[in-house]
Amino acid sequence: MKLTKDYFLTDDVLGIARDLLGKYLFTKVDGQLTGGVICEVEAYMGTGDRASHAYGGRHTRRNEMMYHEGGVAYVYLCYGMHHLLNFVTNVDGVPDAVLIRGIMPTHGEELMLQRTGKRKITPDIGIGPGKVSKLLGLTVADNGLSLCSDTLWIEDRGLIIPENKVESTPRIGVDYAGEDALLPYRFVTRFGC
Repeated sequence: MKLTKDYFLTDDVLGIARDLLGKYLFTKVDGQLTGGVICEVEAYMGTGDRASHAYGGRHTRRNEMMYHEGGVAYVYLCYGMHHLLNFVTNVDGVPDAVLIRGIMPTHGEELMLQRTGKRKITPDIGIGPGKVSKLLGLTVADNGLSLCSDTLWIEDRGLIIPENKVESTPRIGVDYAGEDALLPYRFVTRFGC
C-alpha cells in the first residue's frame, strides 16, 4: 500500500523515522523502476536540534523545503557531490525531516549497478545516504518532489521489524552539534542490508 501524505503530517518525527524501517522506497526515472527496503534513517527535529539545517530558525535557499508541509522530498548536495534524500514531516512551517541513510535493493538492481558502476550487488551497496540517492537516480533536481508521486513514493508491504532488530544510535557526522550529536536519533536494522 502506497503511503499517503497524511502519514508525514504527524509531529512525531522520531516515530516516523523508526516506522520507516521496513518500508519500500521506489523511484521511477525515465520510465525505469528502482527501489529497496529502508534499513537506516536519521531524524532531525527542527529549529531546536543543533544538527538540523534549520537549527535556530535558520531559513536559507538550501533548506527552504524543510519548512514545507510534510510529504515532500528535501534533497540537498553534500560536499559538492552527494545528493542526500530527506523526507519532510510535520505541518507547514515546522522543519522536521528524516534522512534516508540506507536501503536494501529489491527492484531494478541492474539499473542500480549501471548507476553506481558496480559489477554486483553487495551488502553495503545501499548503505550511506549518498549511495541511496545514486541507486535511486535522485538529484537536487528532485528537491520538493511529492513523496506520493509517480516518480518517488513509499510503500508499506507489511514488513514489520521487531524492536530487538532495531538499533538506536547517535547520528553520524554531526559532531558540530555538541550534545545534540549524542541524541539517539539514528535507527538502523541489518535484516540483510
